[in-house]
Amino acid sequence: MDNDEIWYVYIIECRDKKLYVGIAKDVERRVALHNKGRACRFTKYRYPVRLLYAETCLGVNSAMKRERQLKGFSRKKKVELFNF
Repeated sequence: MDNDEIWYVYIIECRDKKLYVGIAKDVERRVALHNKGRACRFTKYRYPVRLLYAETCLGVNSAMKRERQLKGFSRKKKVELFNF
């Protein structure tokens, strides 16, 4: 794992309005996988999804740490990230 690679933390909204937080090196590719039902169990039956927010992180460890932080946020606090 290279700690100076660019990774992204992202938030997508599923068709049932639930929010999902994840990490990826290529957000567009990952969202496309979510929309094919092939990215994760959570979104498998909730697609289509749409990207609401993406944040750059330096290294996978930093991205995973931020992902854990965002997953702990309330829905309201997550929405505040992209509705300011």
